Amino acid sequence: MSVVVRRVGPEAAAEVLAVVQEAFGARPVLDPPADALGEDLDSIRRLLARRGGLLATLDDVPVGCVVLDPDPDGLVLRRFGVTPAAQGRGVASALVEAAVEAATGRSSVRVVAREELPDTVAFWEAQDFVVTGRRSPYVELARWLGSTFDAPDAETMRGLGARIGASLVAGDLVVLTGELGAGKTTFTQGLGAGLQVRGQIASPTFVIARVHPSLGDGPALVHVDAYRLGSLEELDDLDLDTSLDSAVTVVEWGAGLAEGLADSRLEVVIDRAVGAAPDDDELDPRRVSLRWIVGQ
Repeated sequence: MSVVVRRVGPEAAAEVLAVVQEAFGARPVLDPPADALGEDLDSIRRLLARRGGLLATLDDVPVGCVVLDPDPDGLVLRRFGVTPAAQGRGVASALVEAAVEAATGRSSVRVVAREELPDTVAFWEAQDFVVTGRRSPYVELARWLGSTFDAPDAETMRGLGARIGASLVAGDLVVLTGELGAGKTTFTQGLGAGLQVRGQIASPTFVIARVHPSLGDGPALVHVDAYRLGSLEELDDLDLDTSLDSAVTVVEWGAGLAEGLADSRLEVVIDRAVGAAPDDDELDPRRVSLRWIVGQ
């Protein structure tokens, strides 16, 4: 019997709430009480609507959860809990690793624990988190992540894109920067694989934008080439058959132009290490820098 962790949104609010109530209800009584004990269906639904969360199951039974909450310093883990019967079965560690994967491109994953629960603090430290602050009765911990990746070939570039794509949700904006032939479209092909969208992803230069519908229940991918766009208003004239709020939008050559499409964005900068490559399938070494900009 293995742990299965999946990304969820507001539609899973009832399952997440049930785990939160069981997990936090079984903990020792604290003063002040844990904020999680005051959650209801509407409040959990609102938390999940921002960025979603993770739900862990054993034999299809929900046993663990966490809400993902981005901020300018990284990805904050909230309402992290495992039901008592499932503790000691690897559920918590599986949730942590899935959260770290969802945070690819961010500087850190952060969590707040209670100082009255030393075993909980010790768990986070065993997961490579370090204490970054104390505001009694709270202990702040962080796990630092890399934001720069080497991509020596096209397969690695697509793999990195796939990792990022699997962590994106509807409304996300990705702004790609890199010279001609740097591998922007190759990276986007990986995004499409991670998002599980339909259609071959190629440079949209001659059509400016393409929409790739999801093969399942996820968001579509809107792939935009801003090289020949003079303003954001021109995007409105493209008559896309999907809303940018319900899709993941990737804009090549978008720096200085596309930032107004969303409150938050992922900036991807691809630098070529050596000279020209024949095509995107024969990349010379690249360095990919990722930075999440989170709106207030």
